Amino acid sequence: MAGTVPHGRTERRSSGELESEVLAALWATERPLTPVEIQSEIGGNLAYNTVHTILKRLFDKGLVLREVDGRRGAYRPAKNAAELTAQAMHEALDRGPDPIAALQQFVTGLSPEEERALRELLNGGAA
Repeated sequence: MAGTVPHGRTERRSSGELESEVLAALWATERPLTPVEIQSEIGGNLAYNTVHTILKRLFDKGLVLREVDGRRGAYRPAKNAAELTAQAMHEALDRGPDPIAALQQFVTGLSPEEERALRELLNGGAA
């Protein structure tokens, strides 16, 4: 049957989903984490090699920094969640043919609280 997972197996996560989970684990702490610590934090019977591969991809993209202590490597995020989201928003605006139209569409979808915060930020205040 389509969409079902065989008994005893977990549903496979996409690479982007795993990257997000690893970044979330790193953002949740103030110190660098080793792959084993990240593996433990994420759970879900994720293999060590999978965690290591995701960390390598994130490192290659410049999203995490690696700190070496002897043979052990620990990772920390290169940017916080807000910085990464803002970067993605800028990149999305740069890709489109009409960034002003994209901003207009974006703003019409804001919640009243988000709209209020945006107005305060545009007026030079802190949200």
